[in-house]
Amino acid sequence: MLNWANQFNIFCFLDNHGYDPTSAAFDCILAAGCKRAISLQKGNAFTALKDFAELTPGWLFGHLGYGLKNELESLPYRQDEFIDFGLGFFFEPEVVVRLQNNELSITSSSGNVEIIFSEIEEQSETIATGVPINVTVEAGISKEKYIDAINALRQHIIKGDCYEINYCQQFSSQNAVINPLYTYNRLVNLSPNPFAALYKLEDKYCMCASPERYLKKSGRQIISQPIKGTIKRNNENTREDDANREQLFSSSKERSENVMVVDLVRNDLSKICKEGTVEVQELFGIYSFPQLHQMISTIKGELADDLHWTDAIKATFPMGSMTGAPKKRVMELIDDYENNARGLFSGAIGYVTPNGDFDFNVVIRSIFYDDANKKLSFSAGAGITFNSIAQKEYEESMLKAEAIIEVLNGG
Repeated sequence: MLNWANQFNIFCFLDNHGYDPTSAAFDCILAAGCKRAISLQKGNAFTALKDFAELTPGWLFGHLGYGLKNELESLPYRQDEFIDFGLGFFFEPEVVVRLQNNELSITSSSGNVEIIFSEIEEQSETIATGVPINVTVEAGISKEKYIDAINALRQHIIKGDCYEINYCQQFSSQNAVINPLYTYNRLVNLSPNPFAALYKLEDKYCMCASPERYLKKSGRQIISQPIKGTIKRNNENTREDDANREQLFSSSKERSENVMVVDLVRNDLSKICKEGTVEVQELFGIYSFPQLHQMISTIKGELADDLHWTDAIKATFPMGSMTGAPKKRVMELIDDYENNARGLFSGAIGYVTPNGDFDFNVVIRSIFYDDANKKLSFSAGAGITFNSIAQKEYEESMLKAEAIIEVLNGG
C-alpha cells in the first residue's frame, strides 16, 4: 500500500500493529489524495477547522501542530520550526483503504475501486532503500547544558512555579538523504507500536512509531491515555525483564509523575464532559513494548451534548503528558528553556470519521524529513519533577532516542 500511496502529494497511513484488536476500528488505514483541505492559520485555527468539518461531513485526516497551544493560551510565537508542517492541516481523501480482520475495503470518490486494488496488488511487497541513507545527526544541546536546564527547571518546581514539566531536546541533520518509506518501515520493525503513522504532506514526511494515544471519541465517550513512566526492557533475560517491569510499577517517582498528568487530564475533560462522568478507568497500567515498559493510565468521560468534536480538542490540547502542570506555566517554561520550536513533535496525527468520531496519537518517537531541503530532525525528552535527577533524566531522554538512532545508523 505504501509504495502505491507515495505517488500522491498527500497521504496518511495509520497502523496499530495488532495492539488492542477488540476495540480498534481497523488494523491499518490509508488515506490518499486530496479532495479538499485546510491549513490552519494563526488567529482563527479552531473556528476554521470546525467550519471546514461541518461544510461537507466526510473522512478527515491530518495533524495538529504543537504550536496550536499559542492559539489556546495567547502565547507568543518565539521560534521558527526546523521542519515546518504548519500549525495544522486536514484533508478529505480521494481514496480510503482499510484493513480489518484480513478484509480489505476500498472507498474512492472516483468509484474506480477495482483499478485501485489492481494497482496496489501490482506494487512490490517490499520497500527498497531507493537511495543510500546519508544522515549525520547533531544534538541541539550538549549534555552539560541539558543537565543545567534540568537543574534550573527543578528550581522552578521548588519555588512552586510548576509541579512537573516535560523537557525535550531536538536532534537534527542537514543534507540528509533518506527514503522515507524505507526509513518508516525500519522504524516500525524495530519498534512496532499501536499508534504508528506515516504522514506525507507535499515534500515533508513524518515517520512515527508512537505508543501513545492523545484522545479518542466514540459516540459521546472521550478517552485519553497519557504515558508517564518508562523503563528499558531486557528481552534476553525474562527474570530481569519482569524485575524491571515491577520496578517501574513500584517507582514513587514514576507514579508521582503519572498521577499528576492524570489529574491534569481529568481537569481538562471536566471542562467538556457531563458532570460526574469523568473517571479514571485504569491507573498505573504497565504495558510492554518491544524496547520499553511504559506506565499508562486511562481517563474517560462523556462529552456534553451541545459540544462539537473540535471543542474536545480545544479543551485538552496540547496533551498533558508532553507539557506538565499547570499547563500554561509549563508551556511558557518550555518556550524559555528548549532551544527549538517543537513543530509537529508533541502534536497529534489522526482521523475524524464522517459522524465526528476521532482518534489521535501523540507524535513522539518520530522522524521528520523535508525531502525538498534535505533536512531531518527528531526529538526526545522526559518528565521533570521535584525528585528528578538530572543525569538520569538525560539518560531517559537518550534511551527514547535509541530506536531512532539505530534506524538512521543501521540503514
